[in-house]
Amino acid sequence: MPQNKQLLLDNRPQGEATASNFKLVTSETPALQDGQVLVRHHYLSLDPYMRGRMNDAKSYAAPQPLGQVMQGGTVGEVVESRSAKYQPGDKVVGFGGWQEWSVVNVEQPGALRKVDTTHVPLSHYLGAVGMPGVTAWYGLVKILEPKAGQTLAVSAASGAVGSAFGALAKARGCRVVGIAGGADKCKYVTDELGFDACIDYKQHGDIKSMSGALKQACPDGIDGYFENVGGLVLDAVMLRMNAFSRIALCGMIAGYDGQPVPMSYPQMLLTNRMRLQGFIVSEHMEIWPEALKELGQLVGSGKLRPRESIAQGIESAPDAFLGLLKGRNFGKQLVKLI
Repeated sequence: MPQNKQLLLDNRPQGEATASNFKLVTSETPALQDGQVLVRHHYLSLDPYMRGRMNDAKSYAAPQPLGQVMQGGTVGEVVESRSAKYQPGDKVVGFGGWQEWSVVNVEQPGALRKVDTTHVPLSHYLGAVGMPGVTAWYGLVKILEPKAGQTLAVSAASGAVGSAFGALAKARGCRVVGIAGGADKCKYVTDELGFDACIDYKQHGDIKSMSGALKQACPDGIDGYFENVGGLVLDAVMLRMNAFSRIALCGMIAGYDGQPVPMSYPQMLLTNRMRLQGFIVSEHMEIWPEALKELGQLVGSGKLRPRESIAQGIESAPDAFLGLLKGRNFGKQLVKLI
């Protein structure tokens, strides 16, 4: 069995996360038992939610245990199998974590899933046709409940969730406005992803300026907003929301260092009779097959062209993850392991 490089959570962050919170180790891969397979990971996923799990605090998921492999999504190939359900060469998506190899009990529900790479590249099963894409689908379809002609907005629009949201919303006949950081990201959002407009939040340092840009991009107001950021961006959006509008609250990256994230205009929830709903996509597994089917069709047909930022080698994961939290990635952040 192969030697396995692994990244553990060594200690919890005090304020901002740092590379010293992680520890790289090499371990022996255990021999397979009946019902298990050995998977060589090709890519591992880096996602903002991982920052919250590094804290030992009350949340929707248990904290990442200290001294154990950082948890996260992976895609790879079955190398050895002691299960009739999987053969060597099968491409699979799972939750193998920050390591090069994993031994997986295939009888555990949801532990592993075969994927078809004929029309969808393997790496996209960690992004557009994976958890981020399904996250966008659930927030759009089940919370925002869009109607053709409505105006929808999404923050972190160039990222894995935001890009999928745009394609899904355009497929439903909506006007879609993105919010992203930097001219290059905004150009990608409009030119390649097909958004109707994109606002560079780096050009708007206060609520008045940001709200003015939103007014120009959304002359008829905003009917639905998919929130990934919080802070000033949310405050500005709140001033442009229409009556009976909806907000799908997916993430608040502004608060991932443990600081409070105040809301400046909560009264707008009442004034506009708005619905604001937080959600965790792993609590809605029943919609995954429908969502993945549509997302796969969008990628396969070229209507969704997701971009990826790829770091090389397991050793690069901590710095790539910290860069993700600062918005340095462009699209879905992955680590390539082979």
